[in-house]
Amino acid sequence: MRLSETREAFANRLTFPTDRDTVVDRVGDVTLDSPNGESETVAAVLDRSDATEFASSTDLYLTVVGAVDEGFVGRKHYDDRGEQTGRRENQQSF
Repeated sequence: MRLSETREAFANRLTFPTDRDTVVDRVGDVTLDSPNGESETVAAVLDRSDATEFASSTDLYLTVVGAVDEGFVGRKHYDDRGEQTGRRENQQSF
């Protein structure tokens, strides 16, 4: 499943508020497809988070988005306004 599809899937498969154990039990085995790396399960992603309660599907979604590994992130140091090296030393500020 794509990361962008998880919020709706959480809303359809879970009742909120809910706890971490329920999430892992019901959707923990759902595989998140990474565009730039290895895919991983919702349970594996939640293992990197300290969150134990989720008030809504959005709350759970934001927790997952904040805990995915760098394989889910676009190009590192990309800036469509200037250099793509990650440095900002000689860039002009407007």
